[in-house]
Amino acid sequence: MSRPPDRPDPDRLLAEVQADEARQRRGRLKLFFGACPGVGKTYAMLQALHERQREGVAVCVGIVETHGRKETQALLEGLPVLPRKRLEYRGRELTEFDLDAALASSAALIAVDELAHTNAPGSRHAKRWQDVEELLAAGFDVYTTVNVQHLESLHDVVAAITGVRVRETVPDRVFDAADDVTLIDLPAADLIQRLRNGKVYLPDVAQSAVERFFRPGNLIALRELALRRVADRVDAQMRAQRTREDPGRVWPARERLLVGLGGARDAPVVRAAARLASRLEAEWIAVYVDRLDDRASRQEREAVLELLGEARRLGADVLTLAGDDVPASLVRCARERNANRIVLGAAAEASGWRRLWTALRGDLASAVQRRAPEVDVVRIGVAAGRPGAAVQARPALGAPDREPRTRHPLAWAAAACALATVVAWPLARVFDLANIVMVYLLAVVLVALRAGRTAGALAALLAVLCFDFFFVQPQLSFAVSDTQYLLTFALMLAVALIIGQLTARLRFAVLAIRERERRSALLTRLANALSGALESERIVEIAEETVGAHFQAAITVVLPDAGHRVRPARPERSVDVSIAQWVLDHGESAGAGTGTLAAAPARYLPLKAPMRVRGVLVVAPRAEPPWRRPEDLETLEACAGQIAVALERVHFVEVARDTLVQMEGERLRNTLLLSLSHDLRTPVAGMLGTAELALQRGAEGPTRPLLQALVEQARAMQSLLDNLLQLARLQSGQARLDRQWHALEEIVASALGHVRSACAGHGLEVRLAAGLPLVEVDALLLERALVNLLDNACKHTPAGCRIAVDARLDPGGTLVIEVADDGPGWPGDDPSRLFAPFQRGAAESPMTGMGLGLALVERIAALHGGRVEARKREPQGSVFALHLPQRPAPQEGVET
Repeated sequence: MSRPPDRPDPDRLLAEVQADEARQRRGRLKLFFGACPGVGKTYAMLQALHERQREGVAVCVGIVETHGRKETQALLEGLPVLPRKRLEYRGRELTEFDLDAALASSAALIAVDELAHTNAPGSRHAKRWQDVEELLAAGFDVYTTVNVQHLESLHDVVAAITGVRVRETVPDRVFDAADDVTLIDLPAADLIQRLRNGKVYLPDVAQSAVERFFRPGNLIALRELALRRVADRVDAQMRAQRTREDPGRVWPARERLLVGLGGARDAPVVRAAARLASRLEAEWIAVYVDRLDDRASRQEREAVLELLGEARRLGADVLTLAGDDVPASLVRCARERNANRIVLGAAAEASGWRRLWTALRGDLASAVQRRAPEVDVVRIGVAAGRPGAAVQARPALGAPDREPRTRHPLAWAAAACALATVVAWPLARVFDLANIVMVYLLAVVLVALRAGRTAGALAALLAVLCFDFFFVQPQLSFAVSDTQYLLTFALMLAVALIIGQLTARLRFAVLAIRERERRSALLTRLANALSGALESERIVEIAEETVGAHFQAAITVVLPDAGHRVRPARPERSVDVSIAQWVLDHGESAGAGTGTLAAAPARYLPLKAPMRVRGVLVVAPRAEPPWRRPEDLETLEACAGQIAVALERVHFVEVARDTLVQMEGERLRNTLLLSLSHDLRTPVAGMLGTAELALQRGAEGPTRPLLQALVEQARAMQSLLDNLLQLARLQSGQARLDRQWHALEEIVASALGHVRSACAGHGLEVRLAAGLPLVEVDALLLERALVNLLDNACKHTPAGCRIAVDARLDPGGTLVIEVADDGPGWPGDDPSRLFAPFQRGAAESPMTGMGLGLALVERIAALHGGRVEARKREPQGSVFALHLPQRPAPQEGVET
């Protein structure tokens, strides 16, 4: 028994009850959302926390980053703050949010700042949003903050706008699942003023931030992104609430157009709808209703497909609706998609019997308006054509070669009625006329089932006429001797028409279900096959066989090489490499059926995976192009998505395998380096001592230069072994920092003493900032880093060049030590390769060494929590700068 239309769906009610129960067990998440840093998210969060505390709610601060802002720091007063968890990483102590302490607290509401933060190694979770999810699952309410550039789906857009790529991201599902999102907005001019006043960053950093990231154009674009993202969330909430409370009505909270399309004469409707959607800044949906209209010609069907393709190119979301009642289908779609305007084509004034028919039945726009009075109907004038409308149907969801169409419905109807008469004529002597009627009804059913609704209606009319002419007295005449047969004829015609139409609808439903089953079976078969593929070659093979057989097309998968240049997986296939490269670079379809390079014989679809475009799917049809029909194109794009995900999965499996091999290689190399450096240090030290002793004892003659050369080479080898040993220890994690307070002048002087002989032909200049305080460093490691930087400068600059050592302490508390020279500079434009182990500035160089010095400097800087950078000096030369974070030096007589 069918469910009454006004009765709620029990499955939906059960799902809502279960969702409510899950929400009651889970804590509530409130996001303070902003366009960029500095708009006041943390400040607003702490204010809201104070307000909840005054309401009697047990609150606490899990972690808040004030960034030195006095106003934000003042709001922490009066709020219980959880102590931070201390973690040791590479000899450096880091502090993080203590999740266990928060779970053990008695608070009902916890504030956790910076949702996108990456936790330090050793934490339970890699990301702070994972900590928040565990708190929510435990029943705690959470207040947190996040910027629009940290949303996973938008960080690429933000990078394209600002030129800054954000590495810390939050999945969009976390944002969408939040119970409340409060937008903290600030105009660009006000935010820039706050920056200049030092209310966002420290003054020395603020000016640089204004020049790079916080430009007015960037801030306006980020602000628009944040507003749109919040508006999309509110719209989704409104649509979900409408579905629960009043699914039968449209809530016109946001402009959304639904456009009904038909034959070629409706082309102005597409363009007018696109212009209207652009002016209203609204989404628009192009819809056609798939009916079983046997009168539609092939040209009309192709016109519908062309229109849908044009609508897609103009930005519409194209939908295919299977239904017999066009107005009801459009209204149902409008209510499901919450479209407040339906755009239809208005035909020119008809004449003759068509005008009478339209007056009696009403046109499509009137029918839609009667069914949905709350929806605005917009009529676009088009040229005169067939009445009815903006939506003309094409037959069958199945492909034409699988479901033949009836071109002559009258011939089918006449043949069926003639055959029924021949069969019924001898039966009339044995059976009553009521049984003869059943024969004609069977003929009507068969005609409607095979030839469609038009042939079924004609068969019903002919069946009544044949029954009257051949079997009702007087026979072989249309005259009726008994008036009761008039009622019989009317009822017979009505029953035949109803049965014929129901049969035609059943045929249509069967075709629709069959086609959907074919598409579902393809996607299921493809997913099952790809799930077991472990190599990209196997994925390509599965894709070409499965997808090609379904669409009757030649499928070629084009994959990028290491240089992001395309190469066909099968070289024997003919592919336009330039088009494939464009699709790979832009992530958009091109070729046949698109607006880009439409003259190409094949269509090129990007294989878009969650992280990046993994390749290009080339489809060269052998029969009807699959992009001609929207449902086929959607299926093809879904197949491309599955192939892309499979390629990305295999890629990350290969990355994990290569990483494991690299880690094992690094471990083996470090072990070998450690062993070699230990075993070689003793003989090298003995050789150096022997040579120095011979020189001290006054060796003269030809042996003295030889001994001097031997001493120099032994010292170089000893320095190399020291670097090898130190690098192996740092990479293996055995080295530990011995931080002490030292005078930087003493460390620099000691380093200069070690390189004085190597830099004898260069001018050395030391420029240390006046009043430089004590610095907290590992003196031996910093000295080793300076020795390597100075030795590198002396080796790679000609004699007579100047080498300068500068040191200063930035206002932000960072020690900056620079070693600059006016030599030829390092080759190439990528300074990062200079710091890789066993890499040298030039492939072939007369200078001794293994390329370990700068790599060791980078490891020492990282161990101190700092960094090293290389840049070219104007007009010539190089600068290597060490940046080491420092805390304020202790006052004299005060223990630390």
